[in-house]
Amino acid sequence: MKSGDRVKVSSKGRTYEGVLMPSTTDCIVIKLDNGYNIGIKNPEEIIVLEEKSEKITEKEEKFAITELTKPEIAILSTGGTIASKVDYRTGAVTSQFDAQDILTEIPELMELARFRAKLVYNILSENMKPEYWIKLARAVYEEIEKEAYGIIITHGTDTMTYSAAAISFMLRTPVPIVFVGSQRSSDRPSSDSAMNAICASKVAVSDIGEVCVVMHGTSSDDYCLVHRGCKVRKMHTSRRDAFKSINAHPIALVRYPSLDIQKISEYKKRGEEKLKIMDRLEDKCALVKYTPGAEPDIIDFYVDKGYRGIVIEGTGLGHVGEHWIPSIKRAVEEDVVMVITSQCLFGRVCDRVYDTGRDMLRAGVIEGEDMLPEVALVKLMWLLGNYSTEEAKKLVNVNIAGEISERSLHDYYTIK
Repeated sequence: MKSGDRVKVSSKGRTYEGVLMPSTTDCIVIKLDNGYNIGIKNPEEIIVLEEKSEKITEKEEKFAITELTKPEIAILSTGGTIASKVDYRTGAVTSQFDAQDILTEIPELMELARFRAKLVYNILSENMKPEYWIKLARAVYEEIEKEAYGIIITHGTDTMTYSAAAISFMLRTPVPIVFVGSQRSSDRPSSDSAMNAICASKVAVSDIGEVCVVMHGTSSDDYCLVHRGCKVRKMHTSRRDAFKSINAHPIALVRYPSLDIQKISEYKKRGEEKLKIMDRLEDKCALVKYTPGAEPDIIDFYVDKGYRGIVIEGTGLGHVGEHWIPSIKRAVEEDVVMVITSQCLFGRVCDRVYDTGRDMLRAGVIEGEDMLPEVALVKLMWLLGNYSTEEAKKLVNVNIAGEISERSLHDYYTIK
């Protein structure tokens, strides 16, 4: 019995037929006729229905030649649920395998491209740090220099949008850089990891020359959405379609299982940008959420600690209580870059409507347009890491990587 044989497997009163797949565990893995893989531990009986022919046919020889002409994709693993399994000793989900294991678990990827795999780090994404973004940016840069046709980054979903925003600012890219993750580990029946990875691979060989995030578009297995890297947010704790484009339409969708790509909005094309890296970050930046009655001591604290930039998540159009304005003014006088965004997420800040907003502008606050608060934070870290304070102030509300929309959207995109 070997990989490629057609087998019938009996287990717990049920039988399954399919093609025997490679396995790195003690489970028997077969590809069912419906396209899904199933793992069976301690099967009661395995019957070989048809052996894989050892004779190389003309069709297989042609396929082998075609394999060598497929584009080569670099898959960089950083950990997260897509690289996790349940640890049955504790019942917890933990990062237990890397990019190469992902390729073994999802053999369908090999139909789209050739892959080279690299483990950058293996962590759950809540442990992400700005210094890791720098390491990741350099790893991506090196792979593109080695002529990778596209890049896939497997990443935990909780902070994936922060990392996608960081790479969007740090790298100008001539090829697709695709972040992908999963809400449920690969050994769970409802896992989204395989479909997400397959759709991400399709995008990695497409003409989309941007940093993007590819995740389930609905709770079903019908399509994945392609979101711009600095316009996307995780909007649900556990749903498979948790990721949504904010203040922008998605770039595209990838139908499943056909893998047809349907363009939704304009994007930079493959080869449009020349490869460039600006990977310095200023970690002395903070994101502060305003709440009714909150004291401005937090602003004073960061100023006294030598922070160079603060993003405020204000109310509505971008407001804080008037008792915060003296602390904001003091921060600006101390050469701290102060940026205002909105807790509403959807829409654009405008501090020219109400008196408080106008007072904030006079105190020196810079409007963050329609940027997500966390994207504004990452952008400010990048600006202050690569430019002088005065230059950074001028660039806060300049669109650099698609993080600011030219016009505010009136409607949400409806999938047709």
